[in-house]
Amino acid sequence: VQLVESGGGMVQPGGSLRLSCAASGFTFSSYDMSWVRQAPGKGPEWVSGINPGGGSTYYPDSVKGRFTISRDNTKNTLYLQMNSLKPEDTALYYCARRSPGYLGAPYYGLNEYDYWGQGTQVTVSS
Repeated sequence: VQLVESGGGMVQPGGSLRLSCAASGFTFSSYDMSWVRQAPGKGPEWVSGINPGGGSTYYPDSVKGRFTISRDNTKNTLYLQMNSLKPEDTALYYCARRSPGYLGAPYYGLNEYDYWGQGTQVTVSS
């Protein structure tokens, strides 16, 4: 199993970024997936989740209305569109595969994820 994130960078407040996560080594279309971030000096924070078919998505209040998770199962790729970025969104962003033993919402239990990428850095600063 391999998860490789890309698309991070530095952006001004109010800007946008699109993160990608290329998955390999497993049947991507069969798994729930999530994005999780970790800011310097803080614990990890779940920021979005999506079911295998892509028809159900979930967000915490901190990013709802600004972030959009999606997936392309034909390309084995997970995405996170981030708009209206704030300095507090600065973090290392990881994609994670949810263990097959867990079904449905909620998605925020970080112990439910068995594989993680290496992360991509997002910095929001003027």
